[in-house]
Amino acid sequence: MSEVWTGCGKVRAREEGGKLELVVDGLTTQAKYYKPLIYEFFRKEWRGSRPAWGDFAVEIDMEHVGDPPWLDLDNLAKAILDSIKGYAFHDDSQVARLLVQRLAGERERITVRVEKL
Repeated sequence: MSEVWTGCGKVRAREEGGKLELVVDGLTTQAKYYKPLIYEFFRKEWRGSRPAWGDFAVEIDMEHVGDPPWLDLDNLAKAILDSIKGYAFHDDSQVARLLVQRLAGERERITVRVEKL
């Protein structure tokens, strides 16, 4: 993966070889917070590749410090998929494999990896 990131605020992304990696710093218990935040990043700052057709694999890691937040991972996944739709792929029905997990980490963040299958 390239070390060249787009974005310098809470959201940043990079792309290499058809793989997209997106990082959102910080956590909140409101999954609906992420949809406009990520959508605005893509709308204003992203200059990567255009959406593609075909099947995709998406991995979403929610890293937390201390006790995990009360956040439903299914709601988080839906908000993330809705926000990257139109940028990584045309429609979230193209997601053939989805992994969403909560992990203890060194900092609070969400990492999203999208790969065409």
